Amino acid sequence: MSFIKTTEESSNYDHLEKMTILEIVTNINSEDKTVPLAVEKAIPEIETLIKRTVAKLQNGGRLFYIGAGTSGRLGVLDASECPPTFGVPHELVIGLIAGGDKAIRKAVENAEDSINQGWSDLKYFNVSSNDFVLGIAASGTTPYVIGALQKCNENNIETGCITCNLGSPLANTAKFPIVVKVGPEFVTGSSRMKAGTAQKIVLNMISTTTMIQLGKVKGNKMIDMKLSNNKLLDRGTKMIMSELNISETEANKLLLKYKNVREAINSK
Repeated sequence: MSFIKTTEESSNYDHLEKMTILEIVTNINSEDKTVPLAVEKAIPEIETLIKRTVAKLQNGGRLFYIGAGTSGRLGVLDASECPPTFGVPHELVIGLIAGGDKAIRKAVENAEDSINQGWSDLKYFNVSSNDFVLGIAASGTTPYVIGALQKCNENNIETGCITCNLGSPLANTAKFPIVVKVGPEFVTGSSRMKAGTAQKIVLNMISTTTMIQLGKVKGNKMIDMKLSNNKLLDRGTKMIMSELNISETEANKLLLKYKNVREAINSK
């Protein structure tokens, strides 16, 4: 099926090199303002995908993100932030990127062009029908991602995607597609810009909402966060003070004893 790859269409702006710095940043900002509105239109699809993800995780499954380049890095970033933020195991949300971990910092030539490698990377983690696999690709044409989702579909593993091109091969492959139509980039084809921003916004929605649904937030606080630095120790102490209506000294003593905000609160 043919489709219009709007992420590759010519920018709405030209002669960028002749613009002043103020003109450049003002125009980039104008384009960026359109991204949340594009995401808003995809909220029904985002809701559906999150419901499927929550159901899988509630039954012992995992969430996989799989992508290449900027999309892959965004998935790895979101996955890596779940354990410290919500106190979940590192194995619950797993980010995979074409070319492996070294591709997080430096581009790996031709890594995204393999139709089979994505499935091989998933199999390394013993992916199964208990899990949910989310492919991320702004273009919607990345072989590494599409091939992985095709194999998942063949093996009764539920699939979703985040892409920015309607009718793309990836959107047509995923069982639960999310398409955020951000249109042409300020610099033609530079999908790390609006498309990357859109993907980050949607990933924030998916992981945060999923973790709230799994009971990892109380009120509006991250009570299962890992206390990995002084800032978080201070935040945890204030949570306990507020929840139990006790002094800072008492709250800090409880936190140091239990090493966890939830457990400290539940001890009273």
